[in-house]
Amino acid sequence: MQVTINNTVLELTEGDITEAETEAIVNPANEALVLGGGVAGAIRIKGGPAIQAECDQISPTSVGCAVKTNAGRLKAKYVIHAVGPRMGEGDEDAKLRNATSNALILADRDGIKSLMFPAISTGIFGFPMDRCAEIMLRTTIDYLNGGSNLEKVAFCLDGKGAYKIFQRHLERLLKVTSGD
Repeated sequence: MQVTINNTVLELTEGDITEAETEAIVNPANEALVLGGGVAGAIRIKGGPAIQAECDQISPTSVGCAVKTNAGRLKAKYVIHAVGPRMGEGDEDAKLRNATSNALILADRDGIKSLMFPAISTGIFGFPMDRCAEIMLRTTIDYLNGGSNLEKVAFCLDGKGAYKIFQRHLERLLKVTSGD
């Protein structure tokens, strides 16, 4: 699914974010910036040790923050490490909004034209997919409506179930913002 918001393409896709042809991908990071399992582990394996080496130099960071490193051997040029919340730590929705918006702000500030997100915190951090879709998509739409130099923001989702949840939320949010 693809739509245009204020001259920026917003796209939903299903697949492997480490294979994405985009300028930057987002890693759903932990505060220590250790590329362990899940999406982060796949980034470490496919991207090579250079990403973790750079993470080690700039860590730790805080929940809701975003930092940028090289992308090693990945197709992307950069990895933006956005630290999402763990369920049960408190104020999770605001922390996910911050992680999303800070990744967008960082990409825009650094002149990145295309950015791809996974569903942050929905793996071992236990964040519900429905809430993640609502928060990340609403945050992205609000950001793009405020004006951006990003040409494309995509969400790379793992499996048809995640894709359908994001699609349902995007369709609903577009109806709300258009006034239908």
